[in-house]
Amino acid sequence: QGTDGYFAIKGVNNPEIYLQKALDYEKFNFTTLVLYARDRPVGSTDMTNTAIARINIFIEQADTKSPWFLPCTFINTDNSICISSPYTGRVKIYEMSTEPLILEPGPIYAIDPDYSLNEKIVYSIVGGDADKVFSVHADTGNLTMNKAATSLDSYLLQVMATQVNNIQKYSIVSVQIKVIYKSYYPPYFDSRIYNGTVFVGLAPRSFVFQAGDCSRPLMITAADDDFPNV
Repeated sequence: QGTDGYFAIKGVNNPEIYLQKALDYEKFNFTTLVLYARDRPVGSTDMTNTAIARINIFIEQADTKSPWFLPCTFINTDNSICISSPYTGRVKIYEMSTEPLILEPGPIYAIDPDYSLNEKIVYSIVGGDADKVFSVHADTGNLTMNKAATSLDSYLLQVMATQVNNIQKYSIVSVQIKVIYKSYYPPYFDSRIYNGTVFVGLAPRSFVFQAGDCSRPLMITAADDDFPNV
C-alpha cells in the first residue's frame, strides 16, 4: 500500500525485482510486495496452478543530506529543506572571555538530518577571523576567545559543520560578533520624578507637556557615565 510505481519485475520465468524510481525514506521505510506465479500463460484454458509469495522489503536510509544548523525553519511541505538563521553574540573590547561565548538564538549546534544514520559532526571556523581571535571546539561547537579584540569592528565568522565520514557533506553558517565597550556604570535618569500635563480629548500620539509650562513637551532623559560626551 502506498508504494505503487516504485517496484516492478523484469522477465517472465526468472523475474528480477527492480526499482522504477527513487525511494523516499521519510515517506516509508518498509513495504511488502505480493508476487503471483502461475504454471500456464494468462488466458490459457488449461487448468492453472498458482502460488503467492510475500516479499518483505526493508528500506535503509541513505546518507543524502548535509548537516542542519539549529534552530532552523522548514521551507517546504515535506520538511526536507531547513534553513537556519545567523548566530549573534557580543564581546567587550580589550577583554578576553575564558568561558564559551553566549550566542543568540542559542549555541552553535548542527545535526545530521539523516536521522537513523546520525553521523558524527565536527566544527571549524573557515572565514571572517583573520586575526585568530576566536576558536570553535571541534566536537561541541562552543565558541571561545584566543585573545582580546582590540577594535570595535564587528566580526562575521563563517563556521562550517562537516560529517566525519564524508567531508563533502557540510554546511556553513554566519556568526556575527559585535565588539562593545566595557560598561562600568549603570545608566540613570536625570530626575527621579517627572511631572507632566495632558489635556482631555487629545488625539492619540499627542504630546504630554511639562507641568506648569504647556509650551514645552515633557522630555525624559537618561545618562551613562561610561559615555560622558553623549
